[in-house]
Amino acid sequence: MSIKSHTDALVAALSELPESERIDEMNRVRLALSAVSPLRGEPVDCVLWVDSDLVVANEYNPNHVAPPEMKLLEHSIREDGYTQPIVAFEHDDGTYEVVDGFHRNRVGKECQDIAERVRGRLPLAVINDERTETKDRIAATIRHNRARGVHEIRPMAEIVAKLYFNGWSNRMIAKELGMDKDEVLRLKQFTGIGTLFENRDFSPAWDILEQDER
Repeated sequence: MSIKSHTDALVAALSELPESERIDEMNRVRLALSAVSPLRGEPVDCVLWVDSDLVVANEYNPNHVAPPEMKLLEHSIREDGYTQPIVAFEHDDGTYEVVDGFHRNRVGKECQDIAERVRGRLPLAVINDERTETKDRIAATIRHNRARGVHEIRPMAEIVAKLYFNGWSNRMIAKELGMDKDEVLRLKQFTGIGTLFENRDFSPAWDILEQDER
């Protein structure tokens, strides 16, 4: 039997299923196809429609969308549909933590007409499962935000402090968050946490590649 014949048979079988079961089965088909895809290392290669109750916000997103922009996002999704998946990490308990798309997540849950239209599901692209540490997911969130040119100073400063206290060096913070050494310094200073500066010399001559990088 040809691939086309198998595909036709699969589509016919799926069309007979109740809607919710059909979505679940189509997710399984997408996962199976992605497993043999040459592009399986790219999260967007497999977008899953996940029950919104299983999608939880992270606690560290420094991006804030003002009410007018939030309304525009809501209008965009209402009129154009979901054109970008929410980026998420899957936990062992079957829940998904938002890495990028916090506000797309909110729209899909809080706007009743949209929630009904997407059958209580949210479109997720799941990041590589080796990124199990919280600090890695924090870095992924910041990179997504900064790539769009959006972040707030105070939450960003708190993120830098958190990563520093969790063992990341100045060089690692700069590299993983796409910052230069001066921005790392400014954000550390903004926190006002004195212990960040104990026995440290943060003069303009500080070199991001110094051996004593913390």
